[in-house]
Amino acid sequence: MMDATFKTRPALAADAAAIGELSAQLGYPSTPQQVQTRLERFNPDDEAAFVAEDQPGKVIGWIHVFTARHLQSEPFAELGGLVVDQDYRGKGVGTALMNAAEDWAKRRGFTMLRLRSRSTRTDAHRLYDRQGYSRVKSQIVFDKKIG
Repeated sequence: MMDATFKTRPALAADAAAIGELSAQLGYPSTPQQVQTRLERFNPDDEAAFVAEDQPGKVIGWIHVFTARHLQSEPFAELGGLVVDQDYRGKGVGTALMNAAEDWAKRRGFTMLRLRSRSTRTDAHRLYDRQGYSRVKSQIVFDKKIG
């Protein structure tokens, strides 16, 4: 059993390799350079990333939250991604990361935080249900390569 002692903090460029490795666990591999470039492009007024690290300092999860602006609605906060290392799932890491994102959103005056989750990620859905999120719609996502 893994030690469940961990802390959350803002993500740093030095976390890029760990973030990329964790992303690969969910099928989104990224190189450390790709992650570092993405973090460097963040506008701190509009988005943030947080990591959870265990007692020895190993990054065991990350979350990304951003301001969503649409013509048809008032701005709100949205989760862009959440990953917890498979060895640490079910130990409160996801909840702690979600709390960090919710605190970020509240400090910016948002009254709603939205997240999207692949239909097959039923374990994650149970976490979201426990955290008080409501299922509001199902959708199909379309992509088109344009470049």
